[in-house]
Amino acid sequence: MRPFKSLKRRIIVAYLLFALVASIFFAIIAAVAVEGIEVRLVDERLKEVAAWASPRHAAGLSVGMPTGLSFHHAEDTPLPLRGLAPGMHEKTVDGVDLHVLVGSDVHGEFVVIDHATEYEKIELVVYSMFALAFIGFLICASLLGAFIANRLITPIMSLTQAVKAGQAALPLQDSADELGILARAFAERTAELTEVLDRERFFTGDVSHELRTPLTVITGAAEILMEHGGDDPLVRSASERIYRAAHEASDSVTVLLRLARAPELLECTSLSVAELARQECLRCQSYTAGKPLTLVFADGEDFLVNAPRELLAAAIGNLVRNACQYTLQGEVIVRLAGRALIVEDTGPGLPEAARARLLHQPVPANLSGSSGTGLGLGLVQRICLYLGADLAFNVRPAGGTMLRIDFI
Repeated sequence: MRPFKSLKRRIIVAYLLFALVASIFFAIIAAVAVEGIEVRLVDERLKEVAAWASPRHAAGLSVGMPTGLSFHHAEDTPLPLRGLAPGMHEKTVDGVDLHVLVGSDVHGEFVVIDHATEYEKIELVVYSMFALAFIGFLICASLLGAFIANRLITPIMSLTQAVKAGQAALPLQDSADELGILARAFAERTAELTEVLDRERFFTGDVSHELRTPLTVITGAAEILMEHGGDDPLVRSASERIYRAAHEASDSVTVLLRLARAPELLECTSLSVAELARQECLRCQSYTAGKPLTLVFADGEDFLVNAPRELLAAAIGNLVRNACQYTLQGEVIVRLAGRALIVEDTGPGLPEAARARLLHQPVPANLSGSSGTGLGLGLVQRICLYLGADLAFNVRPAGGTMLRIDFI
């Protein structure tokens, strides 16, 4: 099962990523701007001072500097600033940040020092404000993302809950946006499915009711033949087969009638799966007569299932009966494992059509007829769906089929 991926979380993350990318973009622009301002305010200023002071020093005139600036020629350059390459430098001397311009004229090397500039502090304030703005932008983006996600997800979740609860009138159908379109599409599709299910339920119930009367007649006639048919083995064998077939058909009709009713209308009891499996194995022993085939109930740890008795017995009985009918030789083993009932056989395996139906795959056109397993496997599949159980199959390594019902 794929892990749940919250749409709300993804919306918030998208807003945060947008805020992060936008913040980085503006931070780069701000850094370029700040550095450009530094060049204009500091570097250009020192170059202008050098252009003014160097000729005056060469002419022997007084070089008076405003507060915070100083001009030094080679002989009086402070020791920490000697030996620097020509150009702009940022140095820290005795804990003071200095901007230093190193140049040269006809009398040798000189330095211009700006040791009282406030630009570094201004730069720190600017970057601090950008950092605060970045954090605030991220917080605002997350809040805005959460707000929009809630506005989007809350109606979707309410629509989901209404669909799960089977409400006749779904919310948001009057909305003019995309959510309204989605709600109306859900409502139309739900109405169609409900109509199809109702038709199927009514058809199954009506057909089952219609079949019960002739099946009762056939069963009664078979009982009369068995009692008054004399000692003719052919008549008795035929009447027993008719009786058994009619009884099985009657059981199937009973199951179909149960399936035609809503699950909440059925009476469920706590049933022992081992007991039902043992009884069905005894009932199906007749299907092994005349064949080199053995039917064995291999026990296993018993467990209880809360279900209608007729449905659970029909699911187990149909699996066992199918295995016995379509296995010509070898063995059929019924066992319990965990909360699962397993039926294994050494038969030819499930036909392709039956496998496709079990796997909920389209049946190939050339196999659209009978699946080769009769009504039994289809009934088991419907009963498992009705009871919330899972029906699965595997191919045995030694040949044959293993069908498994996993109960919750």
